[in-house]
Amino acid sequence: MKIAIAQLNPTIGDLQGNSQQILQAATQAAAQGIDLMLTPELSLCGYPPRDLLLRPSFIEAMSAQLQQLAQELPPAVAVLVGTVETHTLAHTTGGKSLYNSIALLFNGKIHQYFHKRLLPTYDVFDENRYFEPSYVSNYFNLGEFGIPANPEVSPPIRIGVTICEDLWNDEEFWGKRQYPSNPIANLVEEGADIIINLSASPYSVGKQQLREAMLNHVAVRYHKPIIYANQVGGNDDLIFDGYSVAFNGVGERVALAAGFQADLVAVELDEKSRDLRPINLNSGAIASQPVTPPPAKPLSQAEEIWSALVLGVRDYTRKCGFSKVVIGLSGGIDSSLVAAIASEAIGPENVLGVLMSSPHTSQQSVIDALELAENLGMKTYSLPIEELMEGYDKTLEDLFADSPRDVTEENLQARIRGNLLMAISNKFGYLLISTGNKSEMAVGYCTLYGDMNGGLAAISDVPKTQVFAICQWLNSREPGKIMIPKSVLSKPPSAELKPGQIDQDSLPPYDILDDILDRLIHNHESIPQIVAAGYEPALVQRVVKLLNGAEFKRRQAPPGLKVTDRAFGTGWRMPIAAKVPQLPL
Repeated sequence: MKIAIAQLNPTIGDLQGNSQQILQAATQAAAQGIDLMLTPELSLCGYPPRDLLLRPSFIEAMSAQLQQLAQELPPAVAVLVGTVETHTLAHTTGGKSLYNSIALLFNGKIHQYFHKRLLPTYDVFDENRYFEPSYVSNYFNLGEFGIPANPEVSPPIRIGVTICEDLWNDEEFWGKRQYPSNPIANLVEEGADIIINLSASPYSVGKQQLREAMLNHVAVRYHKPIIYANQVGGNDDLIFDGYSVAFNGVGERVALAAGFQADLVAVELDEKSRDLRPINLNSGAIASQPVTPPPAKPLSQAEEIWSALVLGVRDYTRKCGFSKVVIGLSGGIDSSLVAAIASEAIGPENVLGVLMSSPHTSQQSVIDALELAENLGMKTYSLPIEELMEGYDKTLEDLFADSPRDVTEENLQARIRGNLLMAISNKFGYLLISTGNKSEMAVGYCTLYGDMNGGLAAISDVPKTQVFAICQWLNSREPGKIMIPKSVLSKPPSAELKPGQIDQDSLPPYDILDDILDRLIHNHESIPQIVAAGYEPALVQRVVKLLNGAEFKRRQAPPGLKVTDRAFGTGWRMPIAAKVPQLPL
């Protein structure tokens, strides 16, 4: 039996478009002799659909689309489709009205539904808001519903069906059990010969290595092969990296889909050994001999984050209906990286960089911005803001007469620039991408309605030190080809809002700041713990105060692409009006 993984990139809510993706993959699979095809979790509506699930009309449309898809699919291929199913007893039991489900489609019909058992409610997940958990093990047998099976194999092969989180509760691997039940152990007790998992697992740095370690552990522990189908693509702040994978019963990887792109890969289930072996989809036909996939070359952290951000920007732009973007191009490292990401994502001909120099802008910054644009092949436009600054000063002259110049006037420059960029966005229908990094967002070193303006914050989950690392990697990617001007990497970072200003006038050095922030945000360390690591108490307290005090800014920021396990976005739920004790954050 040949099983394919269709690693798809759905658009949230696009039922017809997502259905067409499934149909195209199934048609390709059928042409290559595939018997069973897996698709990702909620592949019909895209993950996460969030409050679209609260609309009855959306649920009805999804059900109708699933029925239509069942009739359109090639009759010889059984397809597992991620969808939702109504909980018919919800009105009597008081439970949620929906299940997060998988539908088994074959030969023109919907034969069976399988429901998710473990519903995550941490970080970016909020599935208890929408779904009722199932308490029943999910499986089907080959030979049922007319699905091909070897009549000489007895008992028939039993395929255990799980959805994403159902696979993430192995107490031996994690050292603890987050949920009372372990669906994998239950399936093994029920006689499952192979485990399949339909997933929508968001990307974060190093996530694939963790996934593969977990899947390997589970396969070896239970001596059962596992096939894992993951979603790919960007949906709002979340990026899904793909890397769908299959392991045989001794923990060997026998198939691996590409990272950060749609893919179709396959394995063969040997019904006598009840294990998986690799096959190769090539030139429209199954290879005559099993082909062991080459080991994937791990990406460096910089390349991995770059790949994720390019995918995130491309899909956010495309799925929101934009074809062009605009960026404020300062000659600094952050805007340089964002310009490079956007150029890679949608093509440099679709990226406009706007230079908005002030009397405080250095000539080197202008040179760097123009050199960057030339390196990338993107267009630029210059809008000097000196006269606009003078106009604001004149308008506020009487009101501010008794007050010395301070950060207010600095912020006005950022807000002038923000207004100009939004005007371009409005006039031409361009997506404005903001350029602030995670270090700045953490401590509030950014201006509301100024440099925070935009429809997407491309690097708001990338610390400043990582910004430098990615830019250095970019310059080494192609020998002899420099993308980021060398002076951008060597000059001290500066907002250039007053003469001689550099970031370290207001902030600790970024290597120190980023380590303290990492301890606070990702490791949840307390002030005493961070001080014990060698940092001055006053410095740590200052960073904590800045972090807490900037919450109101972060709440008003555009969506930011998530690349770490603790981003300022969907999974960050801090209060604004609060007196935060000096305890672990």
